[in-house]
Amino acid sequence: MERQRLTLFTKNLLDFMFFAGILMTAAVPAVFSWVSRYIIAFRVHYLPLTVLYFLSGILCLMIIWQLRLMFATVLEGDPFVDSNILSLKKMGRCSFLTSFLSVIRLPFSPTPATVFLVIVFFIAGLFSLVLSQVFSRAVEYKKENDLTI
Repeated sequence: MERQRLTLFTKNLLDFMFFAGILMTAAVPAVFSWVSRYIIAFRVHYLPLTVLYFLSGILCLMIIWQLRLMFATVLEGDPFVDSNILSLKKMGRCSFLTSFLSVIRLPFSPTPATVFLVIVFFIAGLFSLVLSQVFSRAVEYKKENDLTI
């Protein structure tokens, strides 16, 4: 019972994050236009910051989309499938690209939060690629086990 509630909560959270992320990413130009009234960096570097944040938003949406795809296999009771290996690899690439975009963003708005994002997304990229290798091995074992039964 507790496990089902956690599973349902996680699914709903991923769904909320995905659809809220779409709205937030779409709103970046308007929000940055408003913020530029109060923060000089956003006024001076409006276009590059808007593009960089918009692209980062798209990459984050792609990561959440892949998590939703993976979660569907968990709900089906079969998470050790080839599609999850591909999803983890895609998530790793998206994480590295997001980290790279944050590095590019540093000269426009050098903040500790941006440095933190560079590190977090870089580690997330590494973690995703390592986890894809773990899943790959698990899928191999599962296929061998399925053949012996």
